[in-house]
Amino acid sequence: MDKRKEFTSTAAMKKVMAAYFHELDEAARTGSRKIAWCTSVGPAELLRALGFLVYFPENHGAMLGATRLAKDCIPLANAAGYSPDICSYLTSDIGACLKGETPLSRAYPGIKSPPKPDVLVYNTNQCRDVQDWFAWYARKFKVPLLGVLTQRGVGEVTSTHIDSVAAQIAALVPELEKIAGRKLEPAKLKETVGLSLECSRLWRQVLETAAHVPSPLTFFDATIQMGPAVVLRGTEAAVTYYKTFLAELRTRIKDGVWAVEGEKYRLYWEGMPVWGKLRDLSDFFAGLKTCVAASTYCNSWIFEDLDPEDPFRSMARAYTGLFIVRSEEKKEEYIGEMVKKFGIDGLLFHDSKTCPNNSNSRYGMPERLQKELGLGTVTIFGDLNDLRCYSEEQSKTKIEAFIEQLEK
Repeated sequence: MDKRKEFTSTAAMKKVMAAYFHELDEAARTGSRKIAWCTSVGPAELLRALGFLVYFPENHGAMLGATRLAKDCIPLANAAGYSPDICSYLTSDIGACLKGETPLSRAYPGIKSPPKPDVLVYNTNQCRDVQDWFAWYARKFKVPLLGVLTQRGVGEVTSTHIDSVAAQIAALVPELEKIAGRKLEPAKLKETVGLSLECSRLWRQVLETAAHVPSPLTFFDATIQMGPAVVLRGTEAAVTYYKTFLAELRTRIKDGVWAVEGEKYRLYWEGMPVWGKLRDLSDFFAGLKTCVAASTYCNSWIFEDLDPEDPFRSMARAYTGLFIVRSEEKKEEYIGEMVKKFGIDGLLFHDSKTCPNNSNSRYGMPERLQKELGLGTVTIFGDLNDLRCYSEEQSKTKIEAFIEQLEK
């Protein structure tokens, strides 16, 4: 069976990620730096500008899924009153805390637990679950919980949306300054937002190398390579890494090194990854000579609306322009653009049991896009972390049948 090809740059990424987690761990143990927990599309730039080290529980949730530790943690959160129907990142992470277990210990020897927070900061642009998730830790650690409430189902992003979110981000500053023990320096915020913008531009360029036919990378590669874009945006380390990785991808294109040997078909993945099956699905699609060339998920960390000259309003614009925040019409428009850009032959929707906000197959979108774009669609049922919701045999049978339809 064809296997995923490893990237030389991955060794550098692992060092970058290790340095990030060890710095957090040392700060938590010694009290040398304040630590802020942040949702993945929360105001990380503001937190870094105030001197906080920033930790992202959603990244930890993905690690629990990828290592399959989630299966032993979710029931503990369920027993504590958190429904098996809500976000399995949340139930995995809270369950892991209750169990006293973390995949960080396996990946980075010496780290015994995630770093304890001095403050928790969320943005509900993804879902309400992040607010309830962070509230659990605020009660546990008796630390402040701060947040931004973002509107959902947004069509055109208007000045009304931007004014609201920008004002809420700005309102965080006085409380965060008290916790950080320092004043916000405008020059530092400008620098941090600038680094986030540069990281976003590089990450877009990385993902868009997959528009080349054949492609030098797949969606499954991108889910691994996105680590620095998620947890280190606003830092030089992320920018430096993506310059290195982009150079390797361009060399692969020049040298004719492709992610899927004999690539015949190109799919778009809509929805969350099935974290516990990344390697298996990567190899499966390679065996079908099919490249999953693009996705909604990996593009969710491109924030090109950021502007160092207007940090608060541009953060608001970037966070509100996110795919998950938008209306059905805007989501369909976006997917149509991606289909053209990446030369997509078919759309795969992942209906994730515990993530309705990132499952777009439930209200007729596949059927509308099939009619509008003239492309076939297939929907598989699973979950981001809870593999009890995923039928491997059924999913692979549906995908194989879909590829056979493309052949015809």
